[in-house]
Amino acid sequence: MDRNRQEISKHGDRLKLQGKTFQVLVALIEKQGETVTREELRTRLWPADTQVNYDANVNTTVNKLRHALGDSTGKPLYIETIPRTGYCLIVPTEWTDAPAPTPAPPVNTSANMQGEPGRILTKGNVWMVLGMIALILLGMFMGAAIARLWITHFAATGSAHGG
Repeated sequence: MDRNRQEISKHGDRLKLQGKTFQVLVALIEKQGETVTREELRTRLWPADTQVNYDANVNTTVNKLRHALGDSTGKPLYIETIPRTGYCLIVPTEWTDAPAPTPAPPVNTSANMQGEPGRILTKGNVWMVLGMIALILLGMFMGAAIARLWITHFAATGSAHGG
């Protein structure tokens, strides 16, 4: 988790979390393994004089966090709902002051490039591209040869017929 950028890394991918969603994650991490009550989240996320539907907004914010993490309420991997009380982070966490490592760029393999727009030439399709170029060149040479034969043929037959 990078507090300055309000983002987390999950399997090498960086996930940007917006304001209150990130604040919920911080609250859950700070009390990892313990229940963070809905009231704690309400006071942490909204000043006392704010007029909002706290229950709906807490639910929405926690659901946004679950969605970003790929979590669900039915089979929670990260956040467990404690009925009528609050939420609990159910994965172990570790703190470090070191910045998160920058993920290495992906390796250019055909399996890695499938469905990735903007990539034309990869190891997986280089032979297909070279084959297509060869076919185009072959067609051009054959076309030139046929054109030369055609011109030679009509030049010879045209002059033979008095044309």
